[in-house]
Amino acid sequence: QVQLVESGGGLVQAGGSLRLSCAASGIIRSVNVMGWYRQAPGKQRELVATINNGGGTNYANAVKGRFTISRDNAKNTVYLQMNSLKPEDTAVYYCFITMYGFDPHWGQGTQVTVSS
Repeated sequence: QVQLVESGGGLVQAGGSLRLSCAASGIIRSVNVMGWYRQAPGKQRELVATINNGGGTNYANAVKGRFTISRDNAKNTVYLQMNSLKPEDTAVYYCFITMYGFDPHWGQGTQVTVSS
């Protein structure tokens, strides 16, 4: 059984910053890609950022230059540093991890609200 626990969401003014964390526990082995998706009200879930086990990163165009993804393999934790937040970043943010040979595991989601 694998559990992902997210933290760090909340309410922030436009231009502010938040740091999301997602810690995985349980039977964790051979973690490959870790990352974040988000879903705004009335919209489809969209990819925000990913990081592979070699440290390679990928970002959605909408967040490039503002968000930074990182991971701590010893803690099985992935982070998302979000700077210069905009109202359009308001969404529920979901973390995920993939382990070789298994389907992705997802977190429960954390709300990020950016006020104008």
